[in-house]
Amino acid sequence: MAEQPQRRTPKARGAQVLRTEQITPHMVRVVLGGDGLAGFELDGYTDHYVKLCFAPEGAEYSHPFDMAAIREEYPRELWPTTRTYTVRSWDPSARELAIDFVVHGDAGLAGPWAARAVPGDLATLLGPGGGYAPQASAAWHLLVGDESALPAIAASLEQMPQGAVAHAFVEVPDASEEQKLVAPDGVTVTWLHRGDRPVGAALVEAVRGLEFPEGEVQAFVHGEAGFVKEIRRHLRLERGIPLSQLSISGYWRLGQDDEAWRAVKREWNEQVEREEESAT
Repeated sequence: MAEQPQRRTPKARGAQVLRTEQITPHMVRVVLGGDGLAGFELDGYTDHYVKLCFAPEGAEYSHPFDMAAIREEYPRELWPTTRTYTVRSWDPSARELAIDFVVHGDAGLAGPWAARAVPGDLATLLGPGGGYAPQASAAWHLLVGDESALPAIAASLEQMPQGAVAHAFVEVPDASEEQKLVAPDGVTVTWLHRGDRPVGAALVEAVRGLEFPEGEVQAFVHGEAGFVKEIRRHLRLERGIPLSQLSISGYWRLGQDDEAWRAVKREWNEQVEREEESAT
């Protein structure tokens, strides 16, 4: 596989909402712009992400947040809360940054903000970061995710090399959450409807049942941590795929909010690695 570009240190930037779009019943696209995005650059990844910063109730500072000064001058309970979101698209000439949000009513922090966003609303973001892009050197590509990974999968399909062979499995609650995706010939996109089943159960079945094409695969598996762990174990232990060919991460974990999951995610990942090592 070709080497990935080096990551950059995230930088705080101010932006403002230009417009919003209801993509599906539970997916809202927010397009950000403004002078604060001058110099914003992507490094060629298709899973680029930014961290959006949200001030807690009672905070008196304004956008764009000076994170270093805030941490020096305010108690921890008044520090901004961050949420990580994939860059759906970036148009440098128009200076427009599009981010897609999964919205489930008033649940969560970023989703309700996106649902209520109107032109002129201000935001502070850190980034971008990233680590995955489909490589032409791979014999074929596997992309797997729930709706939280859909923006990255959609961006990856749009930049898939011409002539690439790829299988993409996307799980959403029902048919109303499907989106029109752009991909070259040779790419198969399979929509899986969750219904009342556990998150990711259909994805695990689909990957286990897939007849893998010949040759080296480059795989992208992101979403709820429980099913990501199952698919990772399948790819690593049953299919024998090395970690160097995998971009795999639990974006979120059922039953935990973002802060709780981030607090234990590193330890959780290390435990998964130990379990794989002991099984080999």
